[in-house]
Amino acid sequence: MKRNLKLDELSIVIPIYNEGKNIKKLWLEIKRCLDLKKLEIIFVDDDSKDKTVKILKQIKNIDKKVKFVIRKNEIKDLSRSCILGFKNSNYKNILVMDGDLQHDPKYIEKFIDKFNLSSSDVIVGCRNFFYKDNKGLNFVRTYASVLLIFLINILLGKKTSDPLSGFFLFKKKLFIGSKKKFFGKGYKILADIIYNNKKAKVSDVKINFKKRLHGKSKINIRILYFLLIFIIRKL
Repeated sequence: MKRNLKLDELSIVIPIYNEGKNIKKLWLEIKRCLDLKKLEIIFVDDDSKDKTVKILKQIKNIDKKVKFVIRKNEIKDLSRSCILGFKNSNYKNILVMDGDLQHDPKYIEKFIDKFNLSSSDVIVGCRNFFYKDNKGLNFVRTYASVLLIFLINILLGKKTSDPLSGFFLFKKKLFIGSKKKFFGKGYKILADIIYNNKKAKVSDVKINFKKRLHGKSKINIRILYFLLIFIIRKL
């Protein structure tokens, strides 16, 4: 059932790389789960080598609320892709999610409900790492994530149960007001947003992290290195 929501405008920023097998299904699921007049879906592509761009052009021809930006000849980096998406967004609220279908669009309305009821500045989709239905992380990634989150919460102060989440909703003004402070590298842009805005009110929504069906994870040692540098700089 469609509902009248207080949040009436939203930019969805989706950083992608070689997600040609996922993005059409993701777009259809977003459209099915969300009905806002002031809605835009911004795909930021890191110069994919598969059929991603071709599919994006097809989707854009069907849906005028969809647009895409291509980062050509640049270092592949999720945070930089997100920042480019923020700069190209038109609305005062931004939702970030992955393009690999591991973030289920069904949670977007729950984010909006929480946003409206709590008067929060940021809503974080928190993974329950040890819940049996969370199939998106293997053993190594699960325990590595738990350890990194523990370090962040101890060293920088706990603001959310999952500061490494890639699925979250926030007020664009948090980016505008602090973008000069952004570390802006790596795959964890949420931490940049919440620790550059210490007075921001953050609320959590529990999510199940789905298993990737196509493509492969972009996580590597370089990403972990940037995360550790970020933590050190914020101390």
